[in-house]
Amino acid sequence: MPRLFTTHPVEARLAIVLALIVLGLSLSTDSFLTLANLTSLLNNNSVDLIWAVGLLVVLIAGGIDISFAVAASVVQYLTAQIFGATGGNWALGFIVAGSLGIGLGLINAALIHGFRVISIVITIATFNAYFGLLMSFTKGRNIYTLPDWWVDRIFIFEHQSENGVWSELNLSVAVMIVCVFATVVLIRWTNIGRQLYAFGDNPEGARRAGVNIALMQAVAFGWMGMMAGIGGLMQVNIAQEVIPNALYGRELDVLAAVVLGGARLGGGRGSVLGCILGVMFVAVTRNGLNLLGVSPFAFQMIIGAAILVAISSSNLNFDWRGAARRRRATTGRDAA
Repeated sequence: MPRLFTTHPVEARLAIVLALIVLGLSLSTDSFLTLANLTSLLNNNSVDLIWAVGLLVVLIAGGIDISFAVAASVVQYLTAQIFGATGGNWALGFIVAGSLGIGLGLINAALIHGFRVISIVITIATFNAYFGLLMSFTKGRNIYTLPDWWVDRIFIFEHQSENGVWSELNLSVAVMIVCVFATVVLIRWTNIGRQLYAFGDNPEGARRAGVNIALMQAVAFGWMGMMAGIGGLMQVNIAQEVIPNALYGRELDVLAAVVLGGARLGGGRGSVLGCILGVMFVAVTRNGLNLLGVSPFAFQMIIGAAILVAISSSNLNFDWRGAARRRRATTGRDAA
């Protein structure tokens, strides 16, 4: 355990807290630790995790993106217009939605690099621009007539209990797993991933070492855009319709989850494991409070407090053995 706290301190602390919350909820309510509730948790939060791994890449590169949820809504609307009521299939859907998302992400990257403005300012601007354009063109009307392939439910797991309750995992969970694995490959097993960490940790040092700054920003925000588009595609499959303002505001919960998982707002730090734990912390807390009948406003207070604790404790040293060695070395020098 001490070694785990040394190598992955944030993830270890969050895993312990999450385990305690799960234990507490399991003792507090009989409906939490059931197969039906657990599969529902995965289904309902799969899109958030898809977005979270995209945002993780942006944070590792030292940026921040506030516009991805609205960008996902734009992708939903454009995809619905491209395919109409009968065209397309899942393969084309992923290509179109992913490409549109990448395009919106690259707009952010180009503006950030071209104007030399911090990313949060640019993405707040594009957040408002995308949402304003979307609401202007759609007039706030939902789209119900969609291709069958997009709205038909596809289950990767189904189980009926003895009392007749169904537990199931839908397609979005499988897509989430693929997106998580792809992000691991990008940031851990490729040279571009190592450059993203270096750029986020020390932009000037990375630039002097020959890292292409424009490329790093394009990769980070393009990846976020692709995840936004794919997540938007899967959200329609879950909701069975395109709702222009349905995703508005969800970016804050996702950002909270990624920061709780250890991604540093200054860049250069973050892991997919922490990202998963952060999303599950937010999801389990929301679900548990709902099962206990607690006001939803309490959830916002808890998440806000958790973020403050995560940020304030991010630089605490949990290397007890190393600290002890340093104290002994200091004591020895003083004695000499």
